Amino acid sequence: MNQFALVIEDDEDLSIIFSEALQAAGFKTKIIRDGQSAQEQLAELTPSLVILDMHLPRVAGGDILSQIRADDRLKDVIVVIATADARMGEMYHDTADFVLIKPISFTQLRDLTARLQRE
Repeated sequence: MNQFALVIEDDEDLSIIFSEALQAAGFKTKIIRDGQSAQEQLAELTPSLVILDMHLPRVAGGDILSQIRADDRLKDVIVVIATADARMGEMYHDTADFVLIKPISFTQLRDLTARLQRE
């Protein structure tokens, strides 16, 4: 059975690339392009994986990460931060499961998430 992943990324091109890479790794995906919508979706959905941009409109990625980590229902969600800001990535290194510094290639994300696919 396919696992479900959220791609929370405001850049349209990147969100499509990330989504396609996850699908190639066996995930069903949903793209969310702003922080407030992400918060609303996370209140209802339980993805197995989240790709999270840190610079989002309306609600920052750090706030979304805090929401995920504070919600017992989401305790097993794997969070992969995708950021162009290496210093910000370092700040969240202990809170996220993985930090990827942009640019992130299709192959890099596909291969990482394929290894994360749970049986």
